[in-house]
Amino acid sequence: MESIGGDLKEMKPRPLADDHLAAMRERGAEQSYPAGQLIARNGDPMDRFMLVIDGEVEVVDPFSGERMVPSTLGPGQFMGELAFLNGGRWTLPMRAARDTRTLEVSRPAMLQLMSEIPELGDQIITVYSARRRRQVEEGSSAIKLIGADRDPAIQRVASFLSRNRIPFQSYDLDGADEDSVSVCRLADHKPSVVFGSDTVIEDPDPSKLANLLGLDLDASSEETLDLLIVGGGPAGVAAAVYAGAEGLSALVVEDTAIGGQAGTSSRIENYMGFPTGISGGDLIYRGQIQAMKFGTRFAMPRRVEHLAVNGDGVFCATLDHGDTLCARAVLVATGVQYRRLPLPRLEELEGAGIFYAATEMEARFCARTDAVIVGGGNSAGQAAMFLSRHARHVHLLVRGDSLAESMSAYLRDRIEADRRITIHYRSAVAELIGESRLEAIRIAAPDGERRLDCGALFIMVGAEPNTAWLSGLVEVDRAGFVVTGDGSAYATSRPGIFAVGDVRSGSVKRVASSVGEGSVVVSAIWSYLNNAL
Repeated sequence: MESIGGDLKEMKPRPLADDHLAAMRERGAEQSYPAGQLIARNGDPMDRFMLVIDGEVEVVDPFSGERMVPSTLGPGQFMGELAFLNGGRWTLPMRAARDTRTLEVSRPAMLQLMSEIPELGDQIITVYSARRRRQVEEGSSAIKLIGADRDPAIQRVASFLSRNRIPFQSYDLDGADEDSVSVCRLADHKPSVVFGSDTVIEDPDPSKLANLLGLDLDASSEETLDLLIVGGGPAGVAAAVYAGAEGLSALVVEDTAIGGQAGTSSRIENYMGFPTGISGGDLIYRGQIQAMKFGTRFAMPRRVEHLAVNGDGVFCATLDHGDTLCARAVLVATGVQYRRLPLPRLEELEGAGIFYAATEMEARFCARTDAVIVGGGNSAGQAAMFLSRHARHVHLLVRGDSLAESMSAYLRDRIEADRRITIHYRSAVAELIGESRLEAIRIAAPDGERRLDCGALFIMVGAEPNTAWLSGLVEVDRAGFVVTGDGSAYATSRPGIFAVGDVRSGSVKRVASSVGEGSVVVSAIWSYLNNAL
């Protein structure tokens, strides 16, 4: 299956071309660091591109202060990883192993240079992507999570980091190895998030981590954007790529994680160009990298709560915490969300055995227990196939008599043939059982009710649009989906507001369709902005 980034261990260092280096020298300046000096501390902003001219740079373990990996960066190699594109922060310190000189270019100037010289941009992004992949796989980061196996708040942080491809390390509270004992002692043996060598984050949540890592951009900027994209699923990210490529100043606001519902799919096999399949998260993440390369910015996890239009026709969105963003055009790409089941104590057990996504993060909680999935669509089917490799057994609860109407044939055939998966037709969850964590459920089936012991319940039923924040500015259908087609296929009843993807009334609920709509709509937005001048 395809994954993001190459294998850094197999990549040979390739020096920058002479003309690329000359272009960097025109926009940058040399800096000197004596041996032992920190060049970047964890938490520092990635506000400049740094190329080693002479000397040696090492990655530092933020906890021990010792060299983290045997390899170092020498002349011709550059520091950083993908966070540089979005103005993020360092999660691993960098130190001069001996007297070192660097060529440093400010981030805005370097992004402009990467846009002007695509070969340079490709080389840098290839290395950055490989470094991020290695960091995620090895958990190389200043972020340590303690007790995600027991605490829903820590699980939410873990899910946010995991879905956004941000490296971290996770420790169980009862871990007996030396590292676990040391970290748990630092956190006073409580579920916690630790950043750096001694910072314990109080009441951790995704917003605090995003702010710490520079993912939550300054949303109070007085700049009026060309385009505000609300929603970071396939449609929103596709639009972000094309908006950036067309030179529009665009910002994507996402309230959870890049990828939307597609980001929860562990394996997509019917998307053209990926014959061996690709996870939804990796597919959309590739798009995010492309969009950032073209200058589109991302802010998350932030939520738009209200939208208004002023006398000049400029749209102003009020975000959570009261921040405001203004733009000349708005693209609605908020997609849909799974409905909650009307069950007592559902919210209480969310994150403590009840989940709405099936990724590697959630799969770790399925080991040595049965997993139950509620739903009969493609997302539920993909989750069943994925979780069957981790859980003791998977039970798929389907409301109807078959999977034929709601699931792709290739997926349906695999599920029906898999002995690790049992399909329960005309069945539903009647009761949740468990105190602090889910321990079992009671199933209502044609032959009566029965108890099923399980440690994980995945809810993937139905869908409702995220449109309340539009504040009545555009027409919606009876189910709340945005009506389009006023002048162009994706224009709404309000000039300047466009809608694409699953949130649009009558749309085809497929990843490929959403990507296509997000790509095509930018042409109409460009025309609107030009005519509005």
